[in-house]
Amino acid sequence: MSEPAIGSGPGRALVAIYGVFALAAGARAAVQIATRFGEAPLAYALSAFAAVVYIVLTVALARGNRRLALIACGIEMAGVLVVGTLSMVDPEAFPRATVWSGYGSGYVFIPMVLPILGFYWLLRRA
Repeated sequence: MSEPAIGSGPGRALVAIYGVFALAAGARAAVQIATRFGEAPLAYALSAFAAVVYIVLTVALARGNRRLALIACGIEMAGVLVVGTLSMVDPEAFPRATVWSGYGSGYVFIPMVLPILGFYWLLRRA
């Protein structure tokens, strides 16, 4: 008997949430880069990178690619921790917020919680 796909059941909620975050972060980064990139190039580029990570996670979860989803979750967690810490320690380095600034405080800390839930789901289904 084969195990259920990682994107099925409650995994569909993760696919949907990552999809919404991919859209939100991508749209935000696109507008920021197109209209005011010179104000905070690092912050806006990091937001675009976060959007790419969310797109990869959405597709990997939806297609059942556990390995890629685990790698992307690791990148997401590292990004949230590194950018979150740097934005708290040296706020001048981030004159504008990124998706991961302040551990995702601009998004109600969901970016900090998502990779934890992702790892839990992916490893539980292994």
